[in-house]
Amino acid sequence: MRTLLLSVLSIFVLPVHGQADSDDMLTRTLEAVVVSSNRNETTRRMAPTLVSVIGENLFATTNSATLSQGLNFQPGVRVENNCQNCGFQQVRINGLDGPYTQILIDSRPIFSSLAGVYGLEQIPANMIERVEVMRGGGSALYGSSAIAGIINIITKEPKRNFATFSHTLTGLGGSSAFDNHTTLNASLVTDNRKAGLYLFAQNRERGGYDADGDGYTELSRIKGQTLGMRSFIRLADYQRLTLEYHHIEEMRRGGDNIKRPPHEASVAEQTEHAINTGSLKYDWQTADSRHSLSAYASAQHIHRDSYYGGGYDMNAYGTTRDMTWMAGAQYNYEFERCLFMPATLTAGVEYNHDDLHDDMWGYQRTTDQQIGIASLFVQNEWKTRRWGLLLGGRLDSHSLIDHVIFSPRATMRYNPTDNVNIRASYSWGFRAPQAFDEDLHVANVGGTVSMIRLADDLTEEKSRSLSLSADMYRTWGAWQANLLVEGFYTTLSDVFALRETGYVDGILMNERYNEDGARVYGLTAEGRLEYRDRLQMQMGVTVQEARYKSPRQWSDDPEVGPEQRMFRTPRTYGYLSLSYRPTHHFQMSVSGTYTGSMLVEHRAGYIGADRVEKTPSFMDMGVKLAHDFHLYKGVELELNAGVQNIFNAYQKDFDQGADRDSGYIYGPSMPRSWFVGLKMSF
Repeated sequence: MRTLLLSVLSIFVLPVHGQADSDDMLTRTLEAVVVSSNRNETTRRMAPTLVSVIGENLFATTNSATLSQGLNFQPGVRVENNCQNCGFQQVRINGLDGPYTQILIDSRPIFSSLAGVYGLEQIPANMIERVEVMRGGGSALYGSSAIAGIINIITKEPKRNFATFSHTLTGLGGSSAFDNHTTLNASLVTDNRKAGLYLFAQNRERGGYDADGDGYTELSRIKGQTLGMRSFIRLADYQRLTLEYHHIEEMRRGGDNIKRPPHEASVAEQTEHAINTGSLKYDWQTADSRHSLSAYASAQHIHRDSYYGGGYDMNAYGTTRDMTWMAGAQYNYEFERCLFMPATLTAGVEYNHDDLHDDMWGYQRTTDQQIGIASLFVQNEWKTRRWGLLLGGRLDSHSLIDHVIFSPRATMRYNPTDNVNIRASYSWGFRAPQAFDEDLHVANVGGTVSMIRLADDLTEEKSRSLSLSADMYRTWGAWQANLLVEGFYTTLSDVFALRETGYVDGILMNERYNEDGARVYGLTAEGRLEYRDRLQMQMGVTVQEARYKSPRQWSDDPEVGPEQRMFRTPRTYGYLSLSYRPTHHFQMSVSGTYTGSMLVEHRAGYIGADRVEKTPSFMDMGVKLAHDFHLYKGVELELNAGVQNIFNAYQKDFDQGADRDSGYIYGPSMPRSWFVGLKMSF
């Protein structure tokens, strides 16, 4: 094994002659710009921490219409469906639940907990330029919840004049349910490049899908629209103003009798969302680029009308309003030499405010939550082409915590050659408590109305994260290869848990308190291979262990024992994406994900008592064929077709009927489904 490992590493470290034909391909990959690593635009080669990027091409080749579908094709990342009724999805990085991941829009933390429930599926791929994924603790950069990692959604900006239109029709599982998805994109840039406007729109209609014929959906019915824009204007040679705005409307319904009002169903979950999100950013720098300043503000408003109930309950209607906004400023100074090498100083201040009101009138349950966070961050990054050292930290004053939280981090980068990047990172992270929990709707549907209060001595969750990685590139003539190996270790302390404290006015009260802790550690490997513009292949695998430090009681049934291993965390999972273009106009793509066996909670209702299930491993594979046609002077037509989940590795043991556990769902997000589509480019 040692000999094999040294042989593989030598391929990337030892020089090879005669590779000039594809040096430009290698350069494009290494010089790709990312911002999540240090809050500044930095090439991937020089970034202090490892950042993986999902681009437009990957969304296209995997037929990913939404953010949630594309996120699966990254090492260490899994997206799972957690509810048969409403389609609630969450992303897991390195085995940790969704709340441990901070989701950003254009580098701003305005993706609230309310938005996170359905937002992964609500954000269309056609508004995304790229998604940056940084695994490991990021609280020193972005504050609360950045424990498992960061997902930074960078929206598209105008770069040239063009327009595209596309439509995809997908048949779900051979049933009468279809998913219709239509997108429109357009970009306008002035001749002098001083102003530009990017427009995007999306419409989606999906019928409810019942996999086992019991009259209850496994995939909710969805009707949604998105309309948005991003624009810039150069105020002067070294000043720029950027504006982004998008509006999302969505109605989704799951359960039975989905064409009837929700109170005429045995089980119904229905939500109607109106989401408005926007940002404004001002950038300034001096002519010599020594000084730069950014001032920014972002906001997101959500209005949700909902029904979470069962048994023909007229009282289960409710509404939720959430207003999240933040403002801040960041200053950078470039040192020609600071102590021992050139450096970049970054410092800034931010304030984030979240105001949430949730009301279920019939149950007389009301939750008001206001959170304010004042933050100060500073870091200094020493860097040359070979070496990089970053020391930084962040102070957060959280309105629900009686002390200031300090989150430091230290990273080191060593590039022994231009094509080998070795990194080490150590960071602290935290997750702040909140009284409003989006999982409360699960209990409501079961007929129990619940609320959460915070324990008097509740403190924030804390994390300590360590990662070591080697990112290596190599070219042989027209071939290019990349190998990434990363080891990670995260320890959690004061982990949040819930316990029942009894009923008050008919409402079940749960108390959030701190338990001991947990450990997550493992190894991730990713390989990429490219041949000119003909062949692109990438695959990744993660092997991990995720356990609480002591067994944790998950069931209220005293006959059910505690479990130490984290639920829904397979020890092995990975992905594959292969694209081959035999001619300039024809492309074939194969993509898929693998999920190993894992433990899943299965709660009583359809079954007699709570129990832990060990799921089978499964592979979700898809195929796509696409052909381009040149119609007329810059007008191109693409026709495509394919199949998703080609082996139909769909869950076979769903609960049935009104008493089912809707959270007992673990397989691929879709059954075997055929699709056809077209795309017009102008």
